[in-house]
Amino acid sequence: MEAAFKDADIIYAKSWGAMVHTPDPDEGAKIIQKYSHWITDERKMKLAKPDAIYMHPLPADRNIEVTDGVIDSEQSVVYDEAENRMHVQKAVMALTMR
Repeated sequence: MEAAFKDADIIYAKSWGAMVHTPDPDEGAKIIQKYSHWITDERKMKLAKPDAIYMHPLPADRNIEVTDGVIDSEQSVVYDEAENRMHVQKAVMALTMR
């Protein structure tokens, strides 16, 4: 994973939470533990270019998929991304509801 971060302009995380795989909380905890190294954290972001941005389709599992320090940082554009998504979805609805 570190190779993917190296000199990246954009880090676009995929939502991978355990609930995608199982509704069982015990099994979910095992999945989270097994893939804990997948978290996007400050150390990995430092591998990217200094002006790299962090994107996520939301909702994000904080401190499981991404640390608070990354998602709340100046590099994060997740809220702008979410706002733009809303406008795109409204446009698609307007086009398909004619």
